[in-house]
Amino acid sequence: MPPIQRHRIRLPDVDFSRKLESDVYFMLDDADGGSRRIRFHDYDAIYAVPGLYEQIFYERLKCDSPRFLAQRLEEVLAAAGDDLNRQRVFDFGAGNGMMGEALAHHGVSRLVGLDISAAAESALHRDRPGLYDAYYAADITGDAPSLREALRRWHFTCLTTVAALGYHDIPAAAFREAFNLVGDGGWIAFNIKETFLGESDDSGFAVFIKRLIAGEFLQLYHLERYRHRISIEGNPLYYCAVIGRKLAPLVA
Repeated sequence: MPPIQRHRIRLPDVDFSRKLESDVYFMLDDADGGSRRIRFHDYDAIYAVPGLYEQIFYERLKCDSPRFLAQRLEEVLAAAGDDLNRQRVFDFGAGNGMMGEALAHHGVSRLVGLDISAAAESALHRDRPGLYDAYYAADITGDAPSLREALRRWHFTCLTTVAALGYHDIPAAAFREAFNLVGDGGWIAFNIKETFLGESDDSGFAVFIKRLIAGEFLQLYHLERYRHRISIEGNPLYYCAVIGRKLAPLVA
């Protein structure tokens, strides 16, 4: 990866704890004295600036999910008598390759990424060229049989999705498509904010995830609450890591 460019980032003195995740933003200052507001979920704008994604989320806000989930996945597979380095991994919602980079440290057999954002693909090729065996910038739910056929030819044995579920980044229908590309008996690993698994959350996505891990479609091997990153206010944000084996295709 090329040297990470340094940027002038300011975190606003705003309490976002009672606001929507989509409202959270930071300020990016330029050398000429100008500044612009960028929302955390405006990924295309963040990816367009080399090193900005890494600096705001991984340096300033201490995001640890790619490393954590890749490490837990290796441990779970080893305990089950399997090996991460033998897996044909579909990294869904791959962004600019942070999870792919963590998986590559474990020497996976095949690594394929997909993200709906063309800006993510451009950032990946700019910052981590050659990381994936293939990378697709596409909507997996779109009317593109050629895309589905290309993905099926990889014969995936593992699906990973990190920090992309539950905030309109990846809808349930898209995750269902990705899940069903993995062969029965394959491994599924994702993380999700802990509130989506709480009893009080009856939103559509929360119901979908609870149904998924209830046992009909996924044999749960590991469920762990951990610190995903810190908030702008400096408070820990907890997610749950979910790892299991696919039992059957997900149906709507």
